[in-house]
Amino acid sequence: MTDFSASVHEVAEDLPTSSTTASELKIRKGPVLAGLAVLALLGLAIVYGVHSRTKTENQLTQATAEAAIPSVNVTRPTGGSSAQEVVLPGNVQAFTDTPIYARTNGYLRRWYVDIGTHVRKGQLLAEIETPELDQQLQQAEADLKSAEANMHLAETTSTRWQSLLQKHAVSKQETDQVMSDYAAKQANYAASQANVRRLKELQGYERVTAPFDGTITARATDIGALIGTGSGTTPHELFHLAAVGRLFVYVAVPEIYAESVHDGAKVKITQDANPGEIIVGTIARNSSSIDQTTRTLNVQVDVDNAKGQLLPGAYVFVHLQLPAANRAVTIPSNTLLFRAEGLRVGIVRNGVVQLTPITIGHDFGNSVEVTSGLTPNDVVVLDPSDSLTSGTRVEVNAPQKGTAQ
Repeated sequence: MTDFSASVHEVAEDLPTSSTTASELKIRKGPVLAGLAVLALLGLAIVYGVHSRTKTENQLTQATAEAAIPSVNVTRPTGGSSAQEVVLPGNVQAFTDTPIYARTNGYLRRWYVDIGTHVRKGQLLAEIETPELDQQLQQAEADLKSAEANMHLAETTSTRWQSLLQKHAVSKQETDQVMSDYAAKQANYAASQANVRRLKELQGYERVTAPFDGTITARATDIGALIGTGSGTTPHELFHLAAVGRLFVYVAVPEIYAESVHDGAKVKITQDANPGEIIVGTIARNSSSIDQTTRTLNVQVDVDNAKGQLLPGAYVFVHLQLPAANRAVTIPSNTLLFRAEGLRVGIVRNGVVQLTPITIGHDFGNSVEVTSGLTPNDVVVLDPSDSLTSGTRVEVNAPQKGTAQ
């Protein structure tokens, strides 16, 4: 009770009295107003701090949410198939390619052509020395003269006996024997003539000539080499001759492309040696049968090689044209997703990815032909991650035009 009275007394003392002046009252109100102003500023600072922190937290939450949305590059499919061809390896062979052997025994006396020499039909390539054959021919010619002499004697004897038979000076039996001996002598003479011709024919093989126009691709002999052609003797190849003015290119076409092969169709041929040079060939024929081991169709392409652009035995690439599928599009290979349920691509619609199944037509390496599942207006994700799923929201970068080849 005493404390309350004291407090009242203190307050009463602070209250202005009638004797208090206006200036004294104004001086007393100053500290109170200053305190109120400080409190107001402090309140404003607290409100501003809370608001700023809340705004920062909201901005951070929004930035985090935006950062969680993956950014993807996209492309649009190219209408149609931009590269309707398949490139297959091929082997080049000469139109006529044959080894040249000797037909007679002896020693090589001289050769006149070497590798790379262009020869004409009938041109002399080499000469063979045949001493044994020459001796055999001389003996055969001597035997022929002996057979000729015996035949003439038998002819004279037969004529005489026939004359004596008319005069009944000799018997019919004796005359027939003489005439039979004459016929045998004629046969011996004909055999001797045939033997001489045979040896002369063999002697003609001493001169080795080109059987057709072409280029010498190999020489496997030299002066003094022993040439043997007897029975049981392995033939000794002297030269290898190839007609390179016209070439064959053999290519194994996979079974899936076999229906695209048509005789008479034009194809492009390239080679690594001259990648910028394109050679045009014609499909001449095909085996009309699929090889059971390789599951390929053997195709022969004829090439006019008058300018010598290709060499026999070269490794080339044949560009086989393929028919375009209806409503097909082409997309880069780096858009494909290989999933357990099948091949997929990611299509972006309204900022959301949808995994779509597609059907592949032809594989061109860096691009593929899609026969179903896509249209030229679709937006396809490039380099999709393995974790990409349908329904994922993404941020799309500037679209890029497809570069399928």
